[in-house]
Amino acid sequence: MLVWAAIALLPAIAQASEQVSSNWAGQLVTARQGRARFATVSGTWVVPTATCTAGERAYSAVWVGLGGYREGSQGLEQLGTEQDCATNGSAAYSAWFELLPAAPVSIKGVSVHPGDTVSASATVAGHSVTFRLRDLTTGARYATTRRAPTIDVSSAEWIVEAPSSCSSDGSCTTLPLAKIGTVAFTSATARSGRQARPAGDTAFSDTALKLEQDSVTFSGRPFDAEAEEAASGPTRTLLTASPTAPAAPLGAFSVSLTEQTTQLPAPSVPTLPGFGRR
Repeated sequence: MLVWAAIALLPAIAQASEQVSSNWAGQLVTARQGRARFATVSGTWVVPTATCTAGERAYSAVWVGLGGYREGSQGLEQLGTEQDCATNGSAAYSAWFELLPAAPVSIKGVSVHPGDTVSASATVAGHSVTFRLRDLTTGARYATTRRAPTIDVSSAEWIVEAPSSCSSDGSCTTLPLAKIGTVAFTSATARSGRQARPAGDTAFSDTALKLEQDSVTFSGRPFDAEAEEAASGPTRTLLTASPTAPAAPLGAFSVSLTEQTTQLPAPSVPTLPGFGRR
């Protein structure tokens, strides 16, 4: 994988725009000059620990990739780790790569664990995509080259994602994001042309992606007056994943999850016309 070497003159950091997403959080760069294409993206992170609750499924993915950002894009070349929660409260960890529109492929021979430092890169040449992943903690490594019918190299990303579940008709639903605390990316670089540059470099147009998930849970039994009087009302939970700005010279940044729960007023009991409560 590419390693961005520290040099005497640190690269300037660009001012990033910010967008809110329902499923991506992290940093994304596009080229400032015309329709320049990216050839390689790479990054290093520590596999986060998923905090799970019995009875609740939750999912998370940490990855680097090329493409998939622009509306209508049919390609995305990505690889990373997944941290999921099962209904019994246990967590499962894995490594994978994906070439849209194909399904993700599990990486065999690399068993990742929370606390492991992982480095990953994706390199595109024509329609050939080379994925490399290394667990720097255990020394395990993986590399493969696959051919993809559709390629998108218009952007490079370093992302914490709430994965989606998609049906056969192409409709997708974003899944609940697992509670994984803070994910720190280092050596976040992308190559467009001959030189690899860090995320946030002024040669790129940088976008910070903030993830927001909102849910409302109701208590009490509907249309039961006594139960509604005793109920505490609906609870609104807002889960946010926000990135910091990339820092020179390696484009290092972090994505932190926060959860805020607020109590909403208890819903009033509906009444039929002419039958008001006394």
